[in-house]
Amino acid sequence: MKIGVIGFGNMGSAIAKGFVTKKALDIKDIGAFDTYKKTMGKAKEDGFNVYNDELDLVKNSDAVLVAVKPIHAKALFEKIAKNLKDKLIISIVAGLESGTIKSWIGSDKRVLRIMPNTPAIVGEGVFALDSDSNALDEEKKTVEDMFSAIGLVEWVEERLFPVVTGLSGGGPAYVAMFIEALADAGVLHGLKRDVAIKMAAKTVLGSATQLLETGIHPAVLKDLVCSPAGTTIEGVKALEDYSFRAGVIEAISAATLKSKK
Repeated sequence: MKIGVIGFGNMGSAIAKGFVTKKALDIKDIGAFDTYKKTMGKAKEDGFNVYNDELDLVKNSDAVLVAVKPIHAKALFEKIAKNLKDKLIISIVAGLESGTIKSWIGSDKRVLRIMPNTPAIVGEGVFALDSDSNALDEEKKTVEDMFSAIGLVEWVEERLFPVVTGLSGGGPAYVAMFIEALADAGVLHGLKRDVAIKMAAKTVLGSATQLLETGIHPAVLKDLVCSPAGTTIEGVKALEDYSFRAGVIEAISAATLKSKK
């Protein structure tokens, strides 16, 4: 599958580079277009096929990955609509539903919506793929294999994309705040800032890896760390006193409701 990426910013370029690094695609099979000349110059230096305009890119691609800002999406889709023919459209434009895209390019077009998150930049993304997509089965399989190379892939009904936005889309921000708080506490009690941040980040990474690789429930991991009358259970009680879990649930709920609006 030859993929053309329109919008070669942080997320678009990260996904493309991830495909190449993880050998999901050969770099010669990835085209790029962006309105910023500096971005295109860097893409060309990296070895990607760079096109002068969107229509030229579409013409030379089997699938078009749209990674532009939402404010620019309508104009872009209307510009390339007549040239899509039998192309697959893969959209990672935040908040833009497949039905809206089809209203701009034609209801007969094949659209696969994907919700990524920022850790895709380091090959550890979470990607929700629209299980309601009208993409061909072989296209779905190809796209799933490609994105699985750079992160976790889950097929989710499009109606649930708002909660995906709230959970995995916004999640990196909440995790970053948690890591910062852990580090602040370390500094408060004497650790150097750089040491505290590294220890906090690695603790989060290690705990997440343990959950994923062992398949144990988070509550089991918590119980394994909490000794009777020990230090950790004292900390857990403090978190409960400050409604830690309720606060996290409220954050995801607020983001989900905002996404729906």
